[in-house]
Amino acid sequence: QVQLVESGGGLVQAGGSLRLSCAASGRTFSNYFMGWFRQAPGKEREFVAAITRSGGTTHYADSVKGRFTISRDNAKNTVTLQMNSLKPEDTAVYYCAARRTYSSGTYYADGLFDYWGQGTQVTVSS
Repeated sequence: QVQLVESGGGLVQAGGSLRLSCAASGRTFSNYFMGWFRQAPGKEREFVAAITRSGGTTHYADSVKGRFTISRDNAKNTVTLQMNSLKPEDTAVYYCAARRTYSSGTYYADGLFDYWGQGTQVTVSS
């Protein structure tokens, strides 16, 4: 089992920044491929970003590419999502997720992630 706890959400004006963190406990953190997803009201959950076990490879949704940065610190068991130039359409509950396996062709598939955090709300005002 892996327990994930997100933090760092809040209310920010458009153009602002937020930094989300996800603290992991339980199994060896460095064994897991990590991702961030989000779900806006009335919409399906969508992929945001992901990072491989070593941190050497990252993936981003087109909608956040160039604005968001995912990183991890395996010594501190944390994964971080730095969000810059935020837009109102980034408003959502953001979830951290962990997955034992990795495939370059399915990194975005939420159904393949094994563990999820409780989510943190991000609200971007216009």
